[in-house]
Amino acid sequence: MSGHQHDHSHGHDHGHTHLPKQFDVAFFAATALNVALVLAQVIYGVSSHSIALIADAGHNAGDALGLVLAWIAHVISRRRPTANYTYGFRSASILAALANGMILLVATGIIAWEAVNRFFEPAPVASATVMVVATIGIVVNALSARLLMGHGSDLNIRGAFLHMIADAVVSAGVVLAAVLILLTGWLWIDPLASLVISGVIVWGTWGLFRNALRMSMDAVPGGIDPVAVKAFLHGLSGVRGVHDIHIWAMSTTETALTCHLVMPAGHPGDAFLADACHQLQHRFGIGHPTVQIELSDAAPCSFEPEHVV
Repeated sequence: MSGHQHDHSHGHDHGHTHLPKQFDVAFFAATALNVALVLAQVIYGVSSHSIALIADAGHNAGDALGLVLAWIAHVISRRRPTANYTYGFRSASILAALANGMILLVATGIIAWEAVNRFFEPAPVASATVMVVATIGIVVNALSARLLMGHGSDLNIRGAFLHMIADAVVSAGVVLAAVLILLTGWLWIDPLASLVISGVIVWGTWGLFRNALRMSMDAVPGGIDPVAVKAFLHGLSGVRGVHDIHIWAMSTTETALTCHLVMPAGHPGDAFLADACHQLQHRFGIGHPTVQIELSDAAPCSFEPEHVV
């Protein structure tokens, strides 16, 4: 009989996210509104010589693209696992978030560059047109947020909802800039406003990009303390040692864990494993754990050293 006896157990509550069917209508409506808004902002931004309005259009274009990417990723992630893709396609949501963050950052850089050039070559701004179009932007973003309201159980949808609210605030900033230009005639307010908007976009996007990049590299998801997880496992009854522990994101909403538990007293039974999986889900949000039991540490596991993966 082998000196090591192995067992794998998975918790049943994997935290899989299933968007309600009503979201289909909300998604398409919000996307259509944002696309129409972007077209209007680009057309009138160019005709009115407002970099701030074009910057807001770039922001809203990123939002519309983000919604489309999120939906495509969700559709792909629902595909069943295959022989070659044994975890399925859930990580598509991570790739979508990474792509969205990269596109937004590049677009913002281009807009900021144009704004800096506008400081040296100021152009008259049709303030009244800018105010009207930006006000429409406030209405569209507020309506989009309303359409997405009520899906707070899904973190991605809640994030989109909060993003729409932030967009309404940005559009309000464009309106304010147009009013100031109309009252003062100071043309530098427009490129200054576009730089401020660009800064807001980068501030809001950087966290998304950084987290998506970390997830794509199989880093421990934010909000989970790996030291606390290992301490919890080591504190389970009968556990002498914990090693080869790995925690990573399967998608933007699902986390997996694998580990080896050294338990010299013998196999703890299915009830022990089920409870451990439940506690990992409840305490840390880890919904897909795989636990391997080792009965003896007389012959050290080849994966025990922390630098070995």
